[in-house]
Amino acid sequence: MKLTDFLKTQKETVFSMEILPPLKGQGVESIYSTIDSLKEFNPAFIDVTYHREEFTFKKHPNGLLEKKSTKKRPGTVGICAAIKYKYDIEAVPHLICGGFSKEETENALIDLNFLGIDNVLALRGDPIKSERAFNPEPDGHAYTSDLIGQITDMNNGVYIDEELSNPNPSDFCIGVAGYPEKHFEAPNMKSDLKYLKQKIEMGADYIVTQMFFNNKHYFDFVDRCRAEGITVPIIPGLKTITTQKQLSVLPRYFHLEIPEELSDAIEDAKTKEAVKQVGIEWGIQQAKELMAAKVPCLHYYTMGRAKTTKAILEKIF
Repeated sequence: MKLTDFLKTQKETVFSMEILPPLKGQGVESIYSTIDSLKEFNPAFIDVTYHREEFTFKKHPNGLLEKKSTKKRPGTVGICAAIKYKYDIEAVPHLICGGFSKEETENALIDLNFLGIDNVLALRGDPIKSERAFNPEPDGHAYTSDLIGQITDMNNGVYIDEELSNPNPSDFCIGVAGYPEKHFEAPNMKSDLKYLKQKIEMGADYIVTQMFFNNKHYFDFVDRCRAEGITVPIIPGLKTITTQKQLSVLPRYFHLEIPEELSDAIEDAKTKEAVKQVGIEWGIQQAKELMAAKVPCLHYYTMGRAKTTKAILEKIF
């Protein structure tokens, strides 16, 4: 079922979450454990991240270096299928530009369509760790809008091979990312919103935001989107701070603000458990304010850790 169709039927705010595929060589049990801990709250959908290849260099006895490519967290498509058919919950795979040619993207979409996966989250993806800037594959997409264009083409029955006879159209619901505090590569919010609107015009159906800890950023972002004529659902993305280290890690990697009141309370906490309680209480109050504003869904970046998310959900649902 398309997420946008589901959200239209809901009178109250619902809950969703994002999970990571397990590391290569590990089983799916950790995924099931996270879902089992939270399924009582009736997740509307579960996002499954995709992690592109990483490159390492192996030194041989003769001194030569061998460049090796590896994917540390494969399995996004398989996990989505397992979730959908084990739990009857809509699973949303991340589909990225990085590491894929257009043909590989099309083949992935065909597989997802065969599996009955109705929703995808289209992202550019990050550059590989050995590169400072994002570089697309020679026959891949450089921008999320181009990826959305390919998905939309398939929804209209247009495939790369123009000689196909009566190709079946897909019917994917397409999500994209939004940044309440601006994407770090955008020069300003006006520019960021221009490209976000372009993604909607290309065929995107809903927006899930980057995490934020100050609800004002989300409300201002929604207002600016509406003023630009962006009318699709905008789902707030949330995360619970659980360690003092995250006060520096999260702003560095996600380019976001942590409010002074929250950072002061975390710095003053004397124990690890006290830090978690500060994060949980902040998350509860943040969620209550968003629900009072009738947001369509609360989307939690669980990172495979269900305990703190569950502590929040128990207080708000």
